[in-house]
Amino acid sequence: MASIVKCAGGWRVQIAIKGKRESGTYATKAQAQAWAAMRETEIRTEAATGMVVGKTCRDAFERYEKEVSRTKRGFRWEALRLSGMTKTVVGKTIFGDVKLNELTSDFLGQWRDSRLKTVTGSTVNRDLNLLSHVFTTAQREWGWMGDSPTKGVHRPKNPAPRDRRISADEIDRLCLALGFDDEPVRSKNQAVAVAFLFAIETAMRAGEICALRPENISGRVAILPMTKNGTKRDVPLSTRAIELLSFLPTPQEGEPLFGLTSASLDALFRKARGKSLVEGMTFHDTRHEAITRLAKKLNVLELARMVGHRDLRMLQIYYNETAEKLAELLD
Repeated sequence: MASIVKCAGGWRVQIAIKGKRESGTYATKAQAQAWAAMRETEIRTEAATGMVVGKTCRDAFERYEKEVSRTKRGFRWEALRLSGMTKTVVGKTIFGDVKLNELTSDFLGQWRDSRLKTVTGSTVNRDLNLLSHVFTTAQREWGWMGDSPTKGVHRPKNPAPRDRRISADEIDRLCLALGFDDEPVRSKNQAVAVAFLFAIETAMRAGEICALRPENISGRVAILPMTKNGTKRDVPLSTRAIELLSFLPTPQEGEPLFGLTSASLDALFRKARGKSLVEGMTFHDTRHEAITRLAKKLNVLELARMVGHRDLRMLQIYYNETAEKLAELLD
C-alpha cells in the first residue's frame, strides 16, 4: 500500500511496487491517494505487458517528429501538423495531454468532427493517416500503447477530384497580365508566365519547376533528382518547352533556372489571376491540363512514367478530357 503522511507542503505520498519506488507531494490527501492508485495500476500494467504506461500523445508526437518526420522530405509540414494537433482542444481536453493508454476511437471521432468544420475530408484523412502511423510506431517500436485507436475511426469522404481545364483564352489573359509575349524574360512576372506555360507542356509541379537548375537540363530532358514521391524522374521536353526555356536569362551561379521560389511563384500567380479576372484556377491545374493534353500523344505507361505516377489510377484523377472532345474521337 501507499504511505501517505501530512507534511509542510501538504500530503507526501510514497509507493513501492514491483521494485519501483516513487513519491510526490500533493495539496490534499485525496489527490495523493488518487495519484498512488493510478501509478500502482500503471506499474502493474507495465510489469504484466511490457508496455510503457503513462506516455501522452504529446510525448508520441514529439518523439515521432524527431525520429521519423525528420527523415522525410515533407518534414516541415509534418512537424507543423503534429504541433497543431498537440494544441488542439477537443471538448475541454487538450489532445497532447491525453495518455496513449486512455486514447479512444470516440475521442478521435470527436476530433475528426471538429476538424471537419474548418477543413475538407481529404485533409482530415491525411491527418488520420499521420496519426495512424504515429500510433502504430508507438505500439510496435516504442511499446507505449496497444492497438491504434484510429482503426475504429470512420473516415470522411474525400471531395470529388478537380476537373478544371484551362482554356486558351485564360492562358492569353494570364500571360497578358504577367507581361509576357514570347520574348526574353526581364521580370519576375514574366518568369511566372514562362513557368505557367512550361508546366502545361511538362506536367511538372510548381516546386519541381522552381527547383530546376541549368545542370538539370540535358538536351531535351529535365532531370529531377528528387520529386514529391521521393524518387528521381526524367521529364522529356517538347519543342515548345525548350523554346520557353530559351526565353529565360542565364542565372547566376547556384541560382535556380526560373529565379523563383515556390512562395514567390504562388504569390505572383495569384495576383495575376485576379488582375486577369480568371476565376477558380490554381497553378496545380496546369498538371491536370498537361496530363489531359499529353494523353493524346503518349500511351498510359509512357504518360505515367513522364508525370511520375506509380499508380495508374492517379491518371484518372488528372485526365479531364470533356465528353464532347471524346465524342469527336468516335466519328
